[in-house]
Amino acid sequence: MTHNIQEPAIGRIVHYVAYGTPGGEFKPAHRAAIVTEIHETSAGLVKLCILNPTGMFFSGWLPLDPSGEGSGTWHWPERA
Repeated sequence: MTHNIQEPAIGRIVHYVAYGTPGGEFKPAHRAAIVTEIHETSAGLVKLCILNPTGMFFSGWLPLDPSGEGSGTWHWPERA
């Protein structure tokens, strides 16, 4: 099986993994996000506009986590 390596681009839709609450009331959750900036020298670092159910949030630099499990990271949406 071959894998196409996707490069982030401004305007692409990705998933952001939101942090849960320290007490566990809310578990980490995947949120839709739009890439707003790409780091020039560090592969996989992007800034996002994160779309939460209660509003938008603009991130600082976030790393790529292809596993989709690390809180505070982004990854490509899973294929349906």
